[in-house]
Amino acid sequence: MKRNLYSRLILIVVLLALAIGVDSVNIVRVSNPFNGETIFSRDVTPRLGLDLRGGLQVILEADLPETSEITAEQMDVARSIIENRTNALGVAENSIQVAGERRLVGEFPGLEDADSILSTIQQTGLLEFVDFGSTFINPGTVVTTDYGGNTEVAEGEVLYHTIMNGAELLTVGVTTDQINQTGVSFDLNDEGRAIFADYTTNHTGEFLGIVLDKQVISAPRVKDPITEGRGTISGNFTIESANALAVQLRYGSLPVPLKVVDTRYIGATLGEDSLQKSLIAGVVGMLAVIIFMSLFYRMPGIVAVLSILIYGALAFAIFKWIPVTLTLPGIAGFLLSTGSALDANILLFERMKEEIRSGLTLGNALDKGWTRAWSSIRDSNVATLITSAILFWFGSTFGATIVKGFSLTLALGVVISLFTAIVVTRTLLALFIIWFKPTNLKRWFGI
Repeated sequence: MKRNLYSRLILIVVLLALAIGVDSVNIVRVSNPFNGETIFSRDVTPRLGLDLRGGLQVILEADLPETSEITAEQMDVARSIIENRTNALGVAENSIQVAGERRLVGEFPGLEDADSILSTIQQTGLLEFVDFGSTFINPGTVVTTDYGGNTEVAEGEVLYHTIMNGAELLTVGVTTDQINQTGVSFDLNDEGRAIFADYTTNHTGEFLGIVLDKQVISAPRVKDPITEGRGTISGNFTIESANALAVQLRYGSLPVPLKVVDTRYIGATLGEDSLQKSLIAGVVGMLAVIIFMSLFYRMPGIVAVLSILIYGALAFAIFKWIPVTLTLPGIAGFLLSTGSALDANILLFERMKEEIRSGLTLGNALDKGWTRAWSSIRDSNVATLITSAILFWFGSTFGATIVKGFSLTLALGVVISLFTAIVVTRTLLALFIIWFKPTNLKRWFGI
């Protein structure tokens, strides 16, 4: 029995040491002791959500008539493309989620340049190589093309023929020529190479329009046949605008056009203030718990406090390692799971008191009390986990990130609290009984 208890104690000490190690650093690094080379490295900097860090939340909606059918696959592809675009622009820790049938919710913690993000994610990114024939079209002009076929045009409008589109692009990058002008270079796949070679061979001297989202970027004259399948989109580009265009083309065109229906910006100062108040509330609540448990339950109460502190260290380490984006609702879910951890301890202590009053020894009372309390502890925590799963599904389906964050931290907290109740509290309480051998039950247990 004692050997089993000490084995559990070693497990608790090892896990606590690992948790404190993760909690106290922002980068976990394991190095080779012989040559100092890094074997393993992981960034465990706490991830803070919009309401704690500040940033931008954007709600996007399909810019199509309500009668238009939009599939779940189209919205998921649009979500993936926008996520890739914003990642490529250097926006870290963003979150793009599908909300319902026609909307996306994007969150960008710590974002300062909102305009660049909005312009990038809204653009459909449809690139077309258009035959302008002998007519030069000024860059910036909006034109009508026959991409997709069956295009309806107004009376008197000129309809330009699309030779190929961005689907034939193989690679895209930003380049600078000999006179320091910025452009976007591209390579075509085999199909695009053949189409491009055929067109430039038969239309030498004519204008080839490069059109993005129906707006002319440039209209160079074809001087010679281009058979190698590579070229450069020139225009009045800056490094930033060329990079934005390259990102749009690299990650494809959106399957449906999107419009911004709502934006919400939270300043960093407001986020920092919310974080400070949350920390103060957590400290005050923990102090109240420590005082109550110590005065009411005496020695078991002190064991419960130690168990809760270990629970907090483990939970925060796991949140950092996964990582979990912490928001105000997420912190609320974590604090609620702390209540579940305390509830498990209280059930155990009350059952244990009943067994002591019936005449059992302390060791037997602990075992019998745990057996009688376990069914209540198990059922209440399973019910909480089921509720968390339902809330998480709701948050994921409808883009309710507040609900999703709350349910995730609540579920993780409940699982960790079960571990601390089963392993930590029982082990420490049994060891305290063995080490101190209390005889004055009123003094030690409040009985």
